[in-house]
Amino acid sequence: MLTGAQYKDSLDDGRATFFDGERVKDLPNHPLLGGVVDNVAHGYDWLNANAIDGKSPLSGIPKTKEELRASVELVHHAGMIAHVTYTSLQTLATAAGRLKESAPDYVERIQAIMQDAQDRDVRITQCITDAKGDRAKHPGEQKDEDQYVRVVDRQADGVVIRGAKLHITAASFGHELLTIPTKSMRQGEEQYAIAAMVPVNAEGVKIVNTTYAPRHADTRDFPVSGQESFPEGFVIFDDVFVPNERIMLDGESGSAAVFAHSLGLWERLGGLSSMADGADVMVGLAQLIANANGLGRMSHVREKISEMIIHATTVRACLEAALTHAETGALGAVFPSELYTNAGKYTGAANYNLMVRHLHDIAGGAIVTAPSISDLENDEIGPLVSKYMSGASEGEYRTRLFHAIRDLTADSYGGWKQVTNIQAGGGLYAQRIVTRKHYDMEAAMQSAKEAAGLAEGASGPSHGI
Repeated sequence: MLTGAQYKDSLDDGRATFFDGERVKDLPNHPLLGGVVDNVAHGYDWLNANAIDGKSPLSGIPKTKEELRASVELVHHAGMIAHVTYTSLQTLATAAGRLKESAPDYVERIQAIMQDAQDRDVRITQCITDAKGDRAKHPGEQKDEDQYVRVVDRQADGVVIRGAKLHITAASFGHELLTIPTKSMRQGEEQYAIAAMVPVNAEGVKIVNTTYAPRHADTRDFPVSGQESFPEGFVIFDDVFVPNERIMLDGESGSAAVFAHSLGLWERLGGLSSMADGADVMVGLAQLIANANGLGRMSHVREKISEMIIHATTVRACLEAALTHAETGALGAVFPSELYTNAGKYTGAANYNLMVRHLHDIAGGAIVTAPSISDLENDEIGPLVSKYMSGASEGEYRTRLFHAIRDLTADSYGGWKQVTNIQAGGGLYAQRIVTRKHYDMEAAMQSAKEAAGLAEGASGPSHGI
C-alpha cells in the first residue's frame, strides 16, 4: 500500500497537466490544486490505518451481497478518487464477465490489468465521454475523424491513439486513465472500438483542468467546496502509444458498448449512494434554517420539508433495493441490481432541482446576500451585522447556515452538482432506457389483464386493485 507521502511523490512523474493556461509542474504545492493532492493523500493514509492483513480494504472484488454493501460504505470514507478507482475496477470486473462469450481473448488481460493496479495501489480515473463533434452524426461520419478517440496506427507491439475525453473528474491526480468507448460502434467504425489502460504520464497525454474550488484564501464562507473539490480534466490523447498488454478491446465494434454499460452501472450506484446521503443533508439544512428563521412550525414550510423527507427516503430505499437484489456475474463478481440502481439514480437526479427549490424557498434571499464571516469579525461593522443577521437564532450561526446552503446549492460547486447529478453515469434518458430494459413488463401486463378480467380463467379484478 502507498502512504499519503508516497502518493505525493508519485505525482512527480513528468505528467503534462495544465490549469488557467499554464503547465503545472508541482501539483502538491500548487496554490489551488494542492488541496486536492492533500485530500487524496489523506485518503491513502486513512486506508493504511484501516488495512486488513497489510492490504487495502478496497482491494479485491465483492463476491457476496454483504461484501458489496460493505464496500459501498467504505468508499465514502476513502475519498472521491479512491471511489473513482473502485468504480473503475468494478467496471472492469463486470465487463470481463460480459466479454466472456463475445470476446474471451481479452478476459485474462483485463484481469491482469486489474491485479496490477491493485498490487501497485494506484488510482484510476475513467475516460469515457468523447468530444463527439457533430452530435447528429455517428463517429465514422464526423468531418474530423478525431472527435472520438480512435486508433491511428497499428504496430507489432501496440497501437497509437488520438482524440480527447471530456469531463474526467480528477484526471490529473490519478496514475492511470481507464480509456473506453463512449457508446456502441457500427460496422466500419472498428478504429473507435478501443479500450485501454493509459498511464497519466504517457507521452502525448495532456490534461487541461477546470475547477469549482473557491478562489479566495478565506474558505470559511465555503464550508463544502472549501474542504473538498476535484477538478474536471479535459484529457487529450495526442498520438499516444499503448502497448498490447494494456489493450482490453481493439476493433471489436460489436463489443464496444460493453465497457460503457458496465461503467454506467457502477457510476450510477455511486451517484445513488451519494444522492442518498446528500438528500439527508438537504433535509437537515432545511429544518435548521427554518428553525433559525423562526418558521419551523409554519404549515407550508413543514409541507416542503415533508416532501424533501419523502424524496430522501425514496432514494435511500432504491439504494437498499439495489444492494439487496444484487446479482452475480459470469466470473463470480457481484454487482448491484440494474433495475433499482437506474430507477434510483433517475429519481434522485430528476427531482433534485425541486428539492433545491424547496430549500431556497424556506431559507430566503440571504442565501446569496449574507455577509462574510470576515465581516462578522470586523470591529466596526461586525456587531451590527450580527445584530441584523439574527433571527430565531443568533447572527453568526444563521449566517453560517446561509453560507452552507449557498455553497452547496447556489454557487460554483452548487452549479457543478446540479449538472453532474444529471450527467454523471449518463443522462436521464440512459437511466430510463436501462430501467425499462430490466423491468418485468410481461408480469405487469399479465397483472393488468387479470385485473381487467382479460386473463385466461380470470373472474374479475384482483385484490391488488
